[in-house]
Amino acid sequence: MKKTISIEGMTCHNCVRHVTEALTEIGGVSDVKVDLEGKKADVIVNPQVTDIALKDAVSEAGYTPTAVASAE
Repeated sequence: MKKTISIEGMTCHNCVRHVTEALTEIGGVSDVKVDLEGKKADVIVNPQVTDIALKDAVSEAGYTPTAVASAE
């Protein structure tokens, strides 16, 4: 399942690395692509991964998740 997380507060490629590492550490996340200019992260997750877990990981990395959208 693909999900897109809208993220505020990323300003550089170091931010991209922090968000990528935080999301990759979640069990059930198989792919992460963070788009600095688009202010988002596209993730491939299994159905057990909750939107709250994704938002929490982004928050703990120091950024603000504003929305999570599913794409089939």
